Amino acid sequence: MPPSLLRQVWTRVEKTQTNLLLSLDDASLAQHLVGSMQADCCIETQDAPLIQNYIRAKLALIRDLAQSRGY
Repeated sequence: MPPSLLRQVWTRVEKTQTNLLLSLDDASLAQHLVGSMQADCCIETQDAPLIQNYIRAKLALIRDLAQSRGY
């Protein structure tokens, strides 16, 4: 995945509310993050599956980061 997409994913994770990151199930969280990126037009439609797979692979890290931020 290009570095610019990686930055966008992690920026989106940082901007997402902690309680949302911790409350959604895995599929819903991945879908929410990709959907919000698509809604802001910061990703191309053809990149969505690649990003969704990356997010699914990093869900444990995303949740760990959210827990470390606290509520």
